[in-house]
Parts: sequence; C-alpha cells; structure tokens
Amino acid sequence: MTAAFFLPFMNGALDGMLQIAEALGDERVNQRPNNMDNTSTPFIILTHCVGLTRYWLGSVIVGRPVTRDRDAEFRAQGTVADLRQAVQALQNDLQDDINLVQIDQPAPNPDAVRQAHMKTWKQGQFLLQCFKELAQHHGQMELTRDVLMGRGPGN
Repeated sequence: MTAAFFLPFMNGALDGMLQIAEALGDERVNQRPNNMDNTSTPFIILTHCVGLTRYWLGSVIVGRPVTRDRDAEFRAQGTVADLRQAVQALQNDLQDDINLVQIDQPAPNPDAVRQAHMKTWKQGQFLLQCFKELAQHHGQMELTRDVLMGRGPGN
C-alpha cells in the first residue's frame, strides 16, 4: 500500500464536511446545538480538520514549517465561502504532500509531535492518524448537522 491510497479517503472526508457546511449555510454553520455550549460548531470542526491535516501531513510527515494556533481553531467563525477556500487550498497541497510520504520511513519532524509515544512512529502511522482524525470529525459533523437540522429520534 502506498500513501496515495489514502488520498481519496482524506478528500472524501473533507468534501463530505464541506457539503455539510454548504447545506447548513452561513447562519447555521456557526451554531452550536441547543444547550450544548461546550460542543463545536460545524465551522470549528472543519477549521480544526484543516489545521490538523496541515500539522500531521505538512509539518510532521513532510517536514514543512507550519504555523498553527490550535486553540484559535476552537474559537473560529466565518462563512461557508471561508471554509470552501480553506478546504480547496488544503486539497491543492494534499496531492503534492502525499507524493512525498514514504510509508516505512521515520517522520522528518518528530519534534513537532507532543505525544512521546508517537515520536518513533513511521510516516505511514502518522498518515493513518491524520486520516483517522478526519474520519472521526466527519462523523462528528454529520451528527452536529442532524441535531442542528432537527433530525433524529422524535423528530
């Protein structure tokens, strides 16, 4: 298996989240579900996904300097157009970055990793971690959309 194997799955998760944002529109994309003040808005979730992908793939695996303010990701607000632009820019970089991944080689920037147990991971493990994060957040965004749109049991 090569790193390119993951690209359609990563793009699929990003595209799916963007489709959810577009369906919600500018007003609801910045809303939290009622009575759930500690949850993330769809805008926050997708902003976080762009940030984590740039971190895991761009910084840790490829070794490119990436400036990331993770805390700011969880306060982010904006429009669907802002999300579309961020996702498109990320997807433009994904193909080039994926082509640089050597699955069985050490990551060139393990010092960017906070978790001690990950410092010895190979690039493929970090790539799988990135995909795992995108997949779980895609599911989180689907659930958030359903709550915001009044879908679910009893509706």
